[in-house]
Amino acid sequence: MQAGRKACWRQLQASFFRLLCLIPTGFPVRSVDMQRATDNITTRQGDTAIIKCYVDDKVSRVAWLNRSNIIFAGQDKWSLDPRVDLVTKGQLEYSLRIQKVDVYDEGSYTCSIQTKQQPKTSQVYLIVQVPANINKVSEDITVNEGSNVTLSCLASGRPEPVITWRLLNPLAEPLEGEEFLDIIGIMRNQAGRYECKASNDVATPDIKYVNVVVNYPPTIRKTQSSETPVGRMGMLQCEVTAVPTPEFEWYRDEKRLSNTQGINIQILGTTTVLVIANVTEEDYGNYTCVASNRLGVQNASLFLYRPGTGRDINGSACVSQSLWLLLASFACLFFKC
Repeated sequence: MQAGRKACWRQLQASFFRLLCLIPTGFPVRSVDMQRATDNITTRQGDTAIIKCYVDDKVSRVAWLNRSNIIFAGQDKWSLDPRVDLVTKGQLEYSLRIQKVDVYDEGSYTCSIQTKQQPKTSQVYLIVQVPANINKVSEDITVNEGSNVTLSCLASGRPEPVITWRLLNPLAEPLEGEEFLDIIGIMRNQAGRYECKASNDVATPDIKYVNVVVNYPPTIRKTQSSETPVGRMGMLQCEVTAVPTPEFEWYRDEKRLSNTQGINIQILGTTTVLVIANVTEEDYGNYTCVASNRLGVQNASLFLYRPGTGRDINGSACVSQSLWLLLASFACLFFKC
């Protein structure tokens, strides 16, 4: 037992003295023969890095070190990391290979060479880049028109990723914002799908999306009156923009209309159509379309009229319009305009 301990102690001493002979005094130093700065090797997280070192037949000892830790001394592996091994293509190459590189592998690596003349060292700094990754982004939101909105997009990577925003409308122009995109008094035309892109040129940019819904009260954008003879089918149409989708009501004077015999109310999203199957003299007149949601109400007047009574298809009075034009002409002549 005593003899075994002595043998083990002698082996440790031998290794220790071998290392002292191998590593130059005041390590790390740069060889006088190598008049250049430390080389940089850039690799991507998860890839394999090969750090090159070449020797000649005059070399007696060689080792790889990372900071102050010995990785290899000759062919003896000191590192316990299974990802690390040597690449020795022939007797002149003594390169270090690191598989599945990670950020903690970044740092200075030294190939230390002992020759008969003098020791030499070759230093390489390994830079590990990490692709941009968006790790937190705002959830889809619904807001009322005029509200202030802040969208967030947080990303990591090495180097630090650049974050850009776009609203994916037909123009899709870049927006001013980085990690946080502030929208003051959001309008209905700013609703849509927002794209957050994080890029650092290491890999394909990471992209995430945020859907923004903007609620606003109804606006009647188009009405269609009807010029219909007796006995034919008349149709009045009312087209609205609103979020959320509005509810519709139809009125004849003060009376609310419903689906009854001869009258059919159709609703197609944000458009409603009042259909009168068989127009009679009593059906001619003014109708009101009312659109409402929880943010507001708007109404418009439409007309069902017999042919030749002078109302245009949008419900305005052609006779009245002509009369106003005639009066304007007389006024212009009177005041010599």
